[in-house]
Amino acid sequence: MPTIDREQIGIAFDMLGCPNRCRHCWLGSGSHGVMSEEDVRWGVSKFREFIQNRQSSVRRLAVATWFREPDFSPDFRRLYDLEAELGDGKPNRFELLSIWRLARDRSYAAWAKTVGPDTCQISFAGMKQSTDWFYRRNGAFSDALTATERLLEAGIKPRWQLFLTTKLLPEVNDFLELIHMLRLVDRVKELGGDFQVFMNLPGPEHEGRKIEQFRPTADQAASIPESILKASRNHLNRETLWQTEATLYDAILSGSHPQQEVIPEVLWFFVCNNWDVFSNAGTLEPWWCLGNLKRDSVESMLRRFEEDDIPGLSIMLHTSTAELAEIYGNPEGQNVYSYAEDLTSLYRAQHCEKEWNNGSRLKKNPIRRSNQ
Repeated sequence: MPTIDREQIGIAFDMLGCPNRCRHCWLGSGSHGVMSEEDVRWGVSKFREFIQNRQSSVRRLAVATWFREPDFSPDFRRLYDLEAELGDGKPNRFELLSIWRLARDRSYAAWAKTVGPDTCQISFAGMKQSTDWFYRRNGAFSDALTATERLLEAGIKPRWQLFLTTKLLPEVNDFLELIHMLRLVDRVKELGGDFQVFMNLPGPEHEGRKIEQFRPTADQAASIPESILKASRNHLNRETLWQTEATLYDAILSGSHPQQEVIPEVLWFFVCNNWDVFSNAGTLEPWWCLGNLKRDSVESMLRRFEEDDIPGLSIMLHTSTAELAEIYGNPEGQNVYSYAEDLTSLYRAQHCEKEWNNGSRLKKNPIRRSNQ
């Protein structure tokens, strides 16, 4: 792993968790623990001390009091100000807001309009029963519809993301009819924009690995109406939305699949409410843990990151994806995936989980990369 060469990194704290337990979430379900403002101040101070005491390109910190549901706290205004106070620059929202809060607090949308974003993404998995199942929360579908109305009232453009599983397939036409019934195209146009709706496959990471049985086959996906496929291609700027495991498996073995950028363009470190620290280069599964902020120094944890001295990074950087595919892949698989990297992430996670459960430290795995 190369040295962290970013001028800015982000530090995000799981202060209050999330009202949802989404079945696709790469961050996992989390816990119900909480962190105080004093906890966040202390955690930021440890990273500030590291920056001041080390010769490094990192000079700036972005700070977030959440990394699951933004603004879940009833004190969202105060916490936003806290992020601005502790961080360098305007707090981030990434076109995300709390759907839960939008549905319950009429003042929230108007406040959100003052801090950004101009567009807010809302996720569905079909109609009511399917979406509530996906969120693992009764009322999630209703909240999403109420949030859409509140956004429009405040002058914020809603964008709808639709997760494709076998539960969605019989409901696609009903979902498209809902968009028409709510006049979303015309109403967003009145705000000076185009209503965006697109379909996405859940990534097979963390919680997403547990719903692989609901991933559609190519034959099943062939029934999807062209209108939503075209909208998805336009939004994602991709002509091919998905391919079968068999096709991607061949690409992985031949070494022709695109390379993944190991360090994300925007590098964040997540501090859980038990003080375990992870990066957004991986999930929040134990083989990605960099250490614990109460027991380990920031310097030692970032050194582990830079030296890929944790199981997840070691597997990512020092294993052959072709050999992992031969072990865990299905060369005749007809389930569809968006990217070859989705499959390589799945194979790596299956390998990490197997070895972790077997008690292996997974240090410098002996299956060396031969073509990645």
